[in-house]
Amino acid sequence: MSSIPDDYDSLSTEERELRDKQDRAREFTEQAALPYQWTQELGELDVVVPVPKGTRGKDLVVVIQKKKLSVGLKGQDKILEGELCKEIKVEDSTWTLEDNESVLIHLEKINQQQWWENVLTHHPKIDTRKIEPGNSKLSDLDGETRGMVEKMMFDNQQKQMGKPTSDELKKQEALKKFQDAHPEMDFSNAKFS
Repeated sequence: MSSIPDDYDSLSTEERELRDKQDRAREFTEQAALPYQWTQELGELDVVVPVPKGTRGKDLVVVIQKKKLSVGLKGQDKILEGELCKEIKVEDSTWTLEDNESVLIHLEKINQQQWWENVLTHHPKIDTRKIEPGNSKLSDLDGETRGMVEKMMFDNQQKQMGKPTSDELKKQEALKKFQDAHPEMDFSNAKFS
């Protein structure tokens, strides 16, 4: 990953798009040269390591530690080995041999709110600011979470239009009910916050 160059903000939109395209092409080339492929979600990471066809589980030496990972075949140099970019939950991380030709390593991140720049610290980095997580739909959420998100969206729209939020509307409604129930009380000098 190249950190944003100092001149990035001064570039035109077209120049930024060109630089971003060049950066993505460079990242793609660097990542394709690695001895594995990897994908990530905010909470987890999957690494696929190709091995010779016909490899059996007992031929493999896979070590998954909190901050280290290595994969190799017994009696041979490691296919990959090094320090992980961030810490993982070892007890929730696994590996499996798929079709006797690739090792699938599933790593659970400790910090489930952070994108990884790379798998192993000595490998090329990606620009995590350019990651576009898959769009989740409101219908994918459970009822309580969906309600909370819809309320936040409503309140945000109301604020942008200078209108009261749902909580402020509830307070106004409760106050009106109280005033209607107690017409004998004078609220003309009352201050409400």
